[in-house]
Amino acid sequence: MITASLESARTVLSEVFGYDSFRGEQEAVVEHVVAGGDAVVLMPTGGGKSLCYQIPSIVRPGTGVVVSPLIALMADQVAALENLGVRAAYLNSTLTLDRVHEVERQFLDGELDVLYMAPERLVLPRTLDLLGRGSIALFAIDEAHCVSQWGHDFRSDYLGLHVLADRFPGVPRIALTATATRATHAELTERLSLQDARHFVASFDRPNIEYRIVPKDGPRAQLIDFITTEHPGHCGIVYCLSRRGVDQLAEALNARGIAALPYHAGLPQEVRAGNQARFLREDGLVMVATIAFGMGIDKPDVRFVAHVDLPRSVEGYYQETGRAGRDGLPSTAWMAYGLGDVVSQRRLIESGEGDEAFKRRSMSHLDAMLALCETVDCRRVQLLSYFGEDSGPCGNCDTCKNPPATWDATVEVQKLLSALIRLDRERDQRFGSGQVIDVLRGKAGDRSRASRHEELSVWGVGADLSEAQWRTVIRQALARSLVVSHGDYGVLVPGPAGGPVLRGEERVFLREDPAAKKAGRSRRGGPQGRAAAPIELEPADAALFEQLRSWRAEQAKEQGVPAYVVFNDATLYGVVEAKPASIGELGGISGVGQKKLDRYGEAVLGIVSGAGTSDAEAPDREPG
Repeated sequence: MITASLESARTVLSEVFGYDSFRGEQEAVVEHVVAGGDAVVLMPTGGGKSLCYQIPSIVRPGTGVVVSPLIALMADQVAALENLGVRAAYLNSTLTLDRVHEVERQFLDGELDVLYMAPERLVLPRTLDLLGRGSIALFAIDEAHCVSQWGHDFRSDYLGLHVLADRFPGVPRIALTATATRATHAELTERLSLQDARHFVASFDRPNIEYRIVPKDGPRAQLIDFITTEHPGHCGIVYCLSRRGVDQLAEALNARGIAALPYHAGLPQEVRAGNQARFLREDGLVMVATIAFGMGIDKPDVRFVAHVDLPRSVEGYYQETGRAGRDGLPSTAWMAYGLGDVVSQRRLIESGEGDEAFKRRSMSHLDAMLALCETVDCRRVQLLSYFGEDSGPCGNCDTCKNPPATWDATVEVQKLLSALIRLDRERDQRFGSGQVIDVLRGKAGDRSRASRHEELSVWGVGADLSEAQWRTVIRQALARSLVVSHGDYGVLVPGPAGGPVLRGEERVFLREDPAAKKAGRSRRGGPQGRAAAPIELEPADAALFEQLRSWRAEQAKEQGVPAYVVFNDATLYGVVEAKPASIGELGGISGVGQKKLDRYGEAVLGIVSGAGTSDAEAPDREPG
């Protein structure tokens, strides 16, 4: 039986947001919250979490209060809602005192559907007093994993949000996140006092994303080749571990004609804010960033996310790659990964702050990330398994498309372990991977001669493998704890899993890394600066799509909003496919709500018909 509240929610979905039906768990969440129930929602990035609180905020009496850690993005979130005809505002430190008073008045007078604020502002006595004098439809706690110390984005400001349960017992609360393991899920439930809430756990799968991890072989050149051959002119995000790496890589991309911006905590605030604003508003930009960038980025047309350094955890990797393809169109999660990543990450954990429990937890996160990198099975299966979800081979990751070969490396690992033992026992020496490989390959040098390594029984026992092959062996041995690295210099020693292999009790099969393919894929687009379509189009349709993108860019510039606030790429593709000839036909395309139909309908129809008219020049048409 369809309740009146659910019918109202469906009407809002269609008339305001322009969608014919809810996706996945959305309808169940919306119905539950509209009825006054508390909810914990785990849903992948791009899965439509925002609708789960925006629609109930509109349907229920009062204002929906959204708690978000993303002050820099609140203005764009509000602009997107206002473009749909939703009454929205935000309260944060960027506002003048007069504007703060105006927003507070709007809230108290019931003139807002949605009000955004940061957690540190919400728990202030003054804010709690303000909220107590108004009518609240619900509290939505976005990025709820930030309350969990098990998670990768812990923020102490979130710990104070438990006050909402006591202070506003009759107001429904909904906590939402896209990244939560079982431990994080349990902790956020407890810390936010949501033990009696209904839990909605959607699939974490993002089938439109192709996951690909390649061995490092000059990562800067590999990245440039990846972008220019597969994503020319597309919007993307590239993650680096260090600020220096960000600056150097952004400079290198620009030198190759790839428009790129840097983002990291070492840049002045106004530079970071300006670069983020440009990335959100302009087409075809690549943001090169540390993990300081990205949470809450709603830009739907990010076609790729690349990592040139190993992420610290699967949660971080999943959240960062999830910023690609939020519109559901084909996108790529690409990463270059090598031996140095393993050594440097372990060294950072060992030398970092935190007690032993924290370091053990960090090491377990890293081990899970290494397992994802080294798997010979479907990467998506491994990724979803980490979040407690069973699945089958996806057919859309590198290991499914090109299953890697494996080889029996038992003897080679035994040689490696023996070399480490001989160096330690007979020379009282420990070295990093470079010198160990020289010993195994019998490569003489000043250090080897000074230490008389040629006299060791293991000298040259691995001459049949190249230096690159030995680096692959050591990398995978580190990932499996057959060997471990210690100290600032990453010296290698036998690991806890090495004993049985050395004694011949266990065999080791390693992933065979093929030689890096320099040619890459054939170019799918024109010259850099003009985007290749993520969906293959006939020439005439591609031209129409470009016309629509250009018109959209002009509209966005005039309004001072991101282009996707006007229409996202998926909606433009819908227009290209349907080629509507009337207002009625245009209104049937996903993402075209009534407010956008009224505002942009005639201009879009003019472009489709070939008139190429602007808003002011659009011809009169009868509604379809």
